[in-house]
Amino acid sequence: MANSDPYTNTPTAMLYDVFAETSNELIGRYTGLSDAAHDESKRAQWWGLALAVRDTRRLVPAHDREQLITHIARWKADIEALKASE
Repeated sequence: MANSDPYTNTPTAMLYDVFAETSNELIGRYTGLSDAAHDESKRAQWWGLALAVRDTRRLVPAHDREQLITHIARWKADIEALKASE
């Protein structure tokens, strides 16, 4: 059976750095979309998503590999979807 942890050889401290950088990139993209929005509802929607990522980042324990990996994967997928829609 294949290992589901793509970061098997990555120390948890470094994994947390990847988690933080990925969240920062996604927050930056959402903030940019919020700033560029032409109506208040879209601006609020993008800003709310940025705040949700920030809040999640604050809640995930730095030592919880499973949560770190889950959020990294989810956020990278969100980043890729945003890139594809540009």
